[in-house]
Amino acid sequence: MHRCDERPSDSRSRRSRKKRGPDEPEDHALGCSRGGFGTKINLVCDSGAVPLGVHIAPGQRNESLYVEAALNAVHIGRPGPRPERLAADKGYSYPRVRSWLRRHRINAVIPTRDDPRDSTQRRDPNFDKPTYRRRNIIERCIGWLKESRRIVTRFEKLAVNFLAMIKLAMIDRCFRMLLSDSA
Repeated sequence: MHRCDERPSDSRSRRSRKKRGPDEPEDHALGCSRGGFGTKINLVCDSGAVPLGVHIAPGQRNESLYVEAALNAVHIGRPGPRPERLAADKGYSYPRVRSWLRRHRINAVIPTRDDPRDSTQRRDPNFDKPTYRRRNIIERCIGWLKESRRIVTRFEKLAVNFLAMIKLAMIDRCFRMLLSDSA
């Protein structure tokens, strides 16, 4: 008699690697954060709340680690065009993010964090408040995407399948916007 738990571990890892596929992250983009077990959705949208690109990450990871991946997920025609400005919350206020945006000639509209340990974080006197106030567009866009029950509850185990469902909801959002304008 040969039981499953008596098999060598290398056959189990080979089997799981085969099932996961090459693009599937090891942790399935799941992680525990203060809000519980879940996935963070890093979304990029334009000023008209049209979703352009998405990247998912485990719930416990900081959003600022995935700015590059989320912005690189946006493909508008040719590979070169970038936005003029990027409005983000204080969670993205890190020197690494700001320098990456400067290198790509994107103006950062990000308020500085209130971090007493970091004396380099000073309030920017040129901070663009009217543009930052329009940041609610991304919050509304995420709210519209989360009207899809499948995204709110995440039925999919694999991250690639969950990402596909998010992209399907983004397409649905775009179709709804197109059809509402033509009516």
